[in-house]
Amino acid sequence: MVEVLELVEARLRMAFGEPDGRAAVTFLGTERIEVLRFVDGDVLRYVTLGMSREPMNDPLAAVADPLRGPRAELVLSLRAGRASGADTDKVLRPLAVLAASPRVEGVVVAPGNSLDVGEPLWPAAPFSAVLVAEPGGLVEDLVLDAPLDPVRFFPLLPMTHTEAAWKRVHGAAALQERWLQHGTDLRDPVRGPVALG
Repeated sequence: MVEVLELVEARLRMAFGEPDGRAAVTFLGTERIEVLRFVDGDVLRYVTLGMSREPMNDPLAAVADPLRGPRAELVLSLRAGRASGADTDKVLRPLAVLAASPRVEGVVVAPGNSLDVGEPLWPAAPFSAVLVAEPGGLVEDLVLDAPLDPVRFFPLLPMTHTEAAWKRVHGAAALQERWLQHGTDLRDPVRGPVALG
């Protein structure tokens, strides 16, 4: 499935230009996951490359379909942390962990999901979890030849611990509405939790 990854990388370059950095992580029993970094003004975009190599399959399915099933990559956008002191480049490994979760844990990533790495996304980050948002805004879906499903590029929205807990009770749409009401800058690497009262 190298060809799929070549097409994915070409789509990312079309959307964001040339990456200014890349790192690779390999987990036991999985193929390599790369994380590419793109600079867009004062915004850094960290994008996985490798998650779409294989389709995500329902963990309850008797046999995993090697061709059919949703394919995805993850996109995390953050304001450059130099002024805030946030070392956001350390997000590479946690992001690769999230990208490997369909293969390692049988997770099918979809909009509205919460994904949690159980530790700060980068040193001293107020976030350990992300909300998976609707794809299509930053990077268009990549249509592949049948019978392969298209690759979708899911934006990840960092959540504080209290936001993640609130989302479990009230749902993703309610949390996103709360963010919108308060004008929350979801790219701010040091933002505090939104008012949830």
